[in-house]
Formats: sequence, structure tokens, C-alpha cells
Amino acid sequence: MDKTMLLNMEGVKKTIVHGGSDDLPRFITGTKVSFHFRTMLCDEDRTVLDDSKKVGVPMEVVIGNMFKLEIWESLLCSMRVGEVAEFLCDVIHTGLYPIVAKSLRRIAEGKDPVDWHVHTCGMANMFAYHSLGYPDLDELQKEPQPLIFVLELVKVEQPTEYNRESWAMSDEERMKAVPILHGEGNKLFKLGRYEAATSKYKEAIICLKNIQTKEKAWEVPWLKLEKMVHTLTLNYCQCLLKMAEYYEVLEHTTDIINHHPGVLKAYFMRAKAHVEVWNEEQAKADFQKVLELDPSMAKTVRKELQILHMRMEEKRDEDKLTYKGMF
Repeated sequence: MDKTMLLNMEGVKKTIVHGGSDDLPRFITGTKVSFHFRTMLCDEDRTVLDDSKKVGVPMEVVIGNMFKLEIWESLLCSMRVGEVAEFLCDVIHTGLYPIVAKSLRRIAEGKDPVDWHVHTCGMANMFAYHSLGYPDLDELQKEPQPLIFVLELVKVEQPTEYNRESWAMSDEERMKAVPILHGEGNKLFKLGRYEAATSKYKEAIICLKNIQTKEKAWEVPWLKLEKMVHTLTLNYCQCLLKMAEYYEVLEHTTDIINHHPGVLKAYFMRAKAHVEVWNEEQAKADFQKVLELDPSMAKTVRKELQILHMRMEEKRDEDKLTYKGMF
């Protein structure tokens, strides 16, 4: 380590481990920065919490895009390409790290970084403790502490030098992208390209969820976004039905019904998924709810109940043959 300095930021000390090349890059709103990071505790062992090099893929952020851990933007803007620097950051800058780290870990594990199923009213959310699913992050969330960030600046791209994906968009750009993604998903569905359609719907849902996190739960702007999310989620489920992913359909539709019990399409789609997995009573109950919400659906429901009856007869015949073979 050859140079230690105090940046013009309270509670941050920078130590250059390896000097970078060329001049300080131009960082403006929309600049995409690729970098590796290692996060360590300030204990005697300098315990490593996260290391992007173990995942093998650099982290990317877009300057000015309201990244949750704002201090990282400031730290990166003090670096040159190729530079490796260690930053000791006081607790005033590290409080949100556990939440950010959870999302990064979920991405590394191939999971969706956005939790679709978190619906908690503002008052309950204020007092409830939610586990992040990782014991070390839970501990850090309960007792925030200073952290060491070792950053390596890999690449800097100006706004005109890359194609902007949904995660790199501003909220205004995300809102404009949603109807486009929705329309593309619908076209792909009509063409029978269900898996491609799910990708479009899912990207639109993630755009809306990112915007929704900045609104107060259950207030009008949040509810408007929630309604849009439901529409896209049900379109997503329609693709899943075609792909025979019935249990995932049950999961998503049940989540909608639990929090918004008047959504007719959710009951109808859940009923169809129940039919496919031979849940006879549950399917009948959901179809009955469809009729209660919209009596004009009687003809459609009758047809679906006939399909259910046929499915159950087939299942009973299959079971008889199976048991006959066993005994």
C-alpha cells in the first residue's frame, strides 16, 4: 500500500493499493462503471463478507441512478481505470450494505434479486424485523458497523457507449419501457414463444418493482403500480400455464389473492392450475369464486368444470391401473 488519504467525505479513508492508468475518467450522470469489490469487517481477521471475484463477474453501477449504497458511487468517482483502492468507511455510510449485499448474493445464486412476495403495510414494516436470509447480514443489519471496501475499477463507459438495460434506467425511463415490454410480451405469447414472453413480462415487473420501492406502501401511487404489476404477473402466469409450470402459477396467483382478494383473473388462473395438478376441491372453490365475482362467466366456468371432471376420471383410471399392478 503506497498512499493513504482522507477524501473530502466525512468518515472515509482511502488507501491506494495499486495505482491506475491515465487521467481521472469523466464521471457524469449515466456513466456506467464496472468494478470488482471485496467487503470486509474491521475485525482482527478482516473477515471477508463478499467478494465479486469469487463470482467471476464485475459489479456494474450507473452514476446518478440512485444506487442504494450511494457511497460506492462517490468512492468510484475518486478512482482511475485499473486502480485498486481500500476504503475504510464509517457506519454512517454502511447502514444499507446488508440489503444491497442480499440482492447481490441472490443474483450470484441465480435468483431474482427482487422479492415479489413482500407485501407489508407501512406501519407493520416500520416495526417488523425481517431476516435477510443470510446470518452474517442479519447480524450486520441489527448492529451496523464500519466496513472496509476494496474496489478495483475495471471499466468506465459514457452514456452513449453502451445499450441501457432496465436496471440502468432512471425511473422515468423504466415507466416508458413498461408498456413496450408488455406489448412485446403479448406479441411473443400470440406467436407461441412463451419462454421469451415470460422474459419480457418479468423485465417489466422488475422495472415497476424498482419504482415501487420508492413509494410508501398502500398509498395511491404504490397501489397504481401494484395493479400494473398484477396485470403483468397474470400474463406471466398465462405463459407458465402453457409451459406446464403449474406450481409456480399457484404460488404467484395465491400471493395476489392473499393481498388483493377481488382479482377475478387470479382466481380463474389458479383454478386452471389446480385442475392440471388434480386439486379437485381447490379448483371447484376457485371457479365458484369466479362466478361470485362475475356471474357472466357461467358458461366458461361450466366448460372448465367439465374439463376438471374429465381430468379427475383419467386420474382415477390411472390410479386403478397403478394399484392393480402393485398388488
